[in-house]
Amino acid sequence: MANIITAIDIGSSKITAVIAVVEDNNKAKVIGEASYPSYGVKKGEITGIDEAVNSIASALSGAERMAGLTVSSAYVTINGKQIISNNNKGVVAISDSEITDEDVFRALEQARTVAIPATREIIHLIPREFVVDQQSGIKVPIGMTGSRLEVDSHIISAPVTSKHNLEKCIQSIGLRIDGIVFSGWSAAQSILTPTEKELGVLLLDIGGGTVSITTFVEDAVTYSTAIPYGGTNITRDLAAGLRLQLDDAEKVKIHAEELFKNADLNAKKVDRKNVLDKPIEEEEKTEGRDKPAKKSDILDVTALGIEGVKTISRRQFNEIVEARITEMFELVVDNIEAAGYEYQLPAGVVLTGGTALVPGITAIAKKVFKVPARIGFPRGLDGLTDGVSSPSFASSQGLVLYALHDEIYRGDNRFTVSSNSKQGPGIVNKVTKFFKGLMP
Repeated sequence: MANIITAIDIGSSKITAVIAVVEDNNKAKVIGEASYPSYGVKKGEITGIDEAVNSIASALSGAERMAGLTVSSAYVTINGKQIISNNNKGVVAISDSEITDEDVFRALEQARTVAIPATREIIHLIPREFVVDQQSGIKVPIGMTGSRLEVDSHIISAPVTSKHNLEKCIQSIGLRIDGIVFSGWSAAQSILTPTEKELGVLLLDIGGGTVSITTFVEDAVTYSTAIPYGGTNITRDLAAGLRLQLDDAEKVKIHAEELFKNADLNAKKVDRKNVLDKPIEEEEKTEGRDKPAKKSDILDVTALGIEGVKTISRRQFNEIVEARITEMFELVVDNIEAAGYEYQLPAGVVLTGGTALVPGITAIAKKVFKVPARIGFPRGLDGLTDGVSSPSFASSQGLVLYALHDEIYRGDNRFTVSSNSKQGPGIVNKVTKFFKGLMP
C-alpha cells in the first residue's frame, strides 16, 4: 500500500486537512483537501473540546471524500502565545574514532536536558549545527572522525495542557497522532528558500488569531514563538471604523484586493473618457508628461451584499489597516528583542498566512522592519494543490513536507537507541537523510 500522509492544520479561523500520497520519487502528491470554519479554537488554543472536534472531523471528512479513502493517523499543528523556544547545547565524547548515529543521538539527548518547568513539554528538538573537535558549521557529522561531538539545538516547547487538549481532540475522532508540529516551523518548510535561511530571514505566518514568528540565521532556526494578534484584530478595527457588522467587515477585508482593482479600472475608464473629451490644444499641452495612475477613493462594495452600504472609502480602509498592522509588526520586534535574541534580516521579511493577502501589507513591513518584504506562497507539493495554493495554507502544505522526513527523529518522542544494539546501514542512511533534509 502506498505511504499516505495526512496533515491537519488547526488554525484560529479555519481547520484544513490535506491527504497526500508519497510517490516513488519521494515527492508528495495531494489527493484530498478540505477546510472548515474553526470553532472551539481561539488565538491558536483549544477553548472548546466538542466544538473543535466537530470542526476537525468535518475538515477531515471532506478531505477523505475527495481522496476516496479513510485515514488512521495524522500530523497536526500546534500554535498559541504560550509556544516558546530556547537554544541549548549538548556535548558527548565520541565512543569510537568515527562518529555514528548513536553518538548523534546521545548529543541530542544531552541537549534535551535543558531545564523546563514541569508544566511544559518539548515538541521540537531541532539540530542547528554540530561541532566536531572545535570545527563548527557541520550539518551531518555521521561518518566524520573526532573525539568530541557538540550539538547546538533549537528547542520549542508548549504547555502540557495545550498539548493534551489537542491530542484529546484528534484521538476523539479515532486518529493516531504521527507528530505535533509548531505551525511556524511547518510553514517554513513550504515557504522559505535555502538562500533566505542562509542569509537570515524573518517568517511571519499571520493567521486569524495569531502571528507565528520564526527567524533563521546561517541556515539555522534561532527563535520561534507566537503572539495573540492576527486578522481578527484587523476585522474588528474595520468594523468599528467603517461602521459595519463583523461579518461584513470580514468580507471587505477578504475581497479588498478585488475591490481595489475594480476601483482603479473604473478610474482609468473615466480618465480615458475625460482625455477624449478634451480640446486638442489642451491635449497638446499635456502631451509627453508622465501621468500618475489615477486611483479612486471610492470602493464599490455592492457585490458583497452588505445591507445599507454601497461604497466605502479606500483612504479610510488603508488608514485602519495600516495602523493595526504597524502595531502588530512593532509587537513582533518588541517580542524578539525582549526575548534577548538578535535577528539579522539580509533576506528580509517573508509574510504568509491568510492576512498576508491584505493589500499594502508588504509596504508596511518594509517601513517597520526597514528591509525587503515579500508574500510567501506555499510550494513543494504535486497533485490537487489548487485548493491549497494560497498563503493561508502555508502550514498545511508545510506539514506534509515535514512528514516526508524519516521519522527516526521526532520532536515529541525521545530517542531510544540501546547502547549495546547493533545498528545496520539502514538506520544510518535514514538518520543521514533526515539531517540532509535540514540542509539547503
